[in-house]
Amino acid sequence: SEVRGQEPVVRALRNAVADDRVSHDYLFSGPRGTGKTSTARILAKALNCTNVTDGEPCGECESCLAIEAGTSMDVHELDAASNNGVDAVRELINRAAIGTPGRTKVYILDEVHMLSKGAFNAFLKLLEEPPSHVTFILATTELEKVPDTIQSRCQVFTFKKPTAKAIAELVTKVSKSEGFTLEKASAELIALLADGSFRDSQSILQKILSSSSDKKVSIEEVVTITGAPRSEVVAHIIEGLSTADAQKALGAVAEAVKANSDMAVLLMILIDRVRMMLMLRYAPKIGEEMIADLTDTDQKFLTDL
Repeated sequence: SEVRGQEPVVRALRNAVADDRVSHDYLFSGPRGTGKTSTARILAKALNCTNVTDGEPCGECESCLAIEAGTSMDVHELDAASNNGVDAVRELINRAAIGTPGRTKVYILDEVHMLSKGAFNAFLKLLEEPPSHVTFILATTELEKVPDTIQSRCQVFTFKKPTAKAIAELVTKVSKSEGFTLEKASAELIALLADGSFRDSQSILQKILSSSSDKKVSIEEVVTITGAPRSEVVAHIIEGLSTADAQKALGAVAEAVKANSDMAVLLMILIDRVRMMLMLRYAPKIGEEMIADLTDTDQKFLTDL
């Protein structure tokens, strides 16, 4: 229930656990930082939890705590990028046959698309006839590189990039739990900088909170710490573009360079703001929703253009 932005996946997995219809082979695909490995660990907890309720692990039993601490004998995580040969897969096959203290022995293989052709062929037999006590959860950022023979034997779940709103809500919640208050505009900027990655949003937030001198994080602090350009600079560039005033636009760019702003971030914000402007013009209702978390000044600027 705490997994954000992946409701269809969460619903399907929770129901599978609750109804005892769990597959032996799963394949999670999607962009980095969208929760694939975290969801795999939660599923591993649910498969070994002694107090499962409605498909949810309790998080308090001995098994759940061991998995959380990374000391469980029931859950094994492997990085396929560094264990991608035939010998590594053969060793996995031998270990999978051995029993486990809990109900289910779970193998989480990250970046599974990195396995060699020979390793995939060796692994295929194991997926076709997995031991009854084993569940495999494969994760990949490049589904097209995973052979069809592997995909066809797995239940494939696609993890989508979360919306900026979902990321903003998460960083706001995390900040609150840490005793900090994020301004709406601060949360919106962090979400934009994370570019659809929950993991990146947490890294950015951690840097900001550890550098903040106040319990209320302002947009100015986020701009200073992340290297993002000031909102006035972005506004001047957009105004210059919209009125064909090259001097104003280029002058604002020069101001951003002088302030050591990150140019990649500047471009990202410009694209985002122009997209908002287009939505406000051609799909007003959607546009109004998109700008809801911006500062009053930014909202007025975009609606007045």
